[in-house]
Amino acid sequence: MNKQWRHGSGGRQKAVLLDRDGTLLDQTGYLGDPDGIAFYPGVPGALKRLQEEGFLLLVITNQSGVGRCYFDEETAIAVNIRMAKLLMDEGVFLAGIYYCPHHPDAGCRCRKPGTFMGERAMRDFHVSPERSWVVGDTERDVVMGTGMGIRSILLDTGKEVEGVVPDSVIAARDLSEATEHILAEEVS
Repeated sequence: MNKQWRHGSGGRQKAVLLDRDGTLLDQTGYLGDPDGIAFYPGVPGALKRLQEEGFLLLVITNQSGVGRCYFDEETAIAVNIRMAKLLMDEGVFLAGIYYCPHHPDAGCRCRKPGTFMGERAMRDFHVSPERSWVVGDTERDVVMGTGMGIRSILLDTGKEVEGVVPDSVIAARDLSEATEHILAEEVS
């Protein structure tokens, strides 16, 4: 692990917890093909800027395609590995990828908007909630963040958001705009 990530407030890291599909990757349905990865415009550059400012990049993603039997868990892992490799080719390092493979009706505790995956990532990487952000394109992403006491940004991808988004959530057009907001908060 890069030692620069161990510096900071009380040894606690700052991080951005990111949703995968609809935030980093084009939302094409259930992505069960590693060759089908398509990043939204500006995503690698935005992630690189966050990384250069000392943020750990952690992906927290529901992958119910496994629980729905659209593809197996090995395929879900292969998609995540390919995504990480493509980002590494751009100089971006994902510190961790956490995923829930369960069907939405399974009653698991890891599926967002539950906080289990996010809390585990925070514990694994000694992340400070006060210094961190959650960025996602659905209500469940930002509800997870606010449930963990992390500032949250909801991306406006043009789809309807179901449910109630907490008042404290910030809206952004895309990951590049979310990055600008995060970095502006860093200097204020």
